Amino acid sequence: MSVVKPKSLDKIDLMILDTLQQEGRISNVELAKKVNLSASPCLDRVRRLEQDGYIERYGAFLNASKLKFAMLAFIQVTLDRTTGDVFSQFKEEVVKISEVAECHMVAGGFDYLLKLRFENMDAYREVLGVIVELPAVSQTHTYVVMENVKQDLGVPILY
Repeated sequence: MSVVKPKSLDKIDLMILDTLQQEGRISNVELAKKVNLSASPCLDRVRRLEQDGYIERYGAFLNASKLKFAMLAFIQVTLDRTTGDVFSQFKEEVVKISEVAECHMVAGGFDYLLKLRFENMDAYREVLGVIVELPAVSQTHTYVVMENVKQDLGVPILY
């Protein structure tokens, strides 16, 4: 079976990715103007970038406070054993918890780092009760965010 190697990115591709990351609702005509292309070749490039997996999805940044998820915390999770089946069970269950915005397996002094969004401390205590009951969880440490100094603005695009 032959694997098709994706075309390497040129400066225009990088400009398209950077612009879409900053302005996801931009029209193709406006995008084409920004990157100095006509509309049709620009749309072809965007479609290729989508097909090649450079663009995973489109979305909107929502105001968590207005949606009653103003509080943010990070939880370190340590498992009581680190076997493949335990990792699989943990992952299968943690993705079901809607308050878990992100879950990362990490190297170091603990196994997973969870990013949680919740309304208030009562909601936090409730979701923590669910997390500590996940398969093989032996210990957690929580860090409640007091101020969001910088949030993820996307992948740095250098061109």
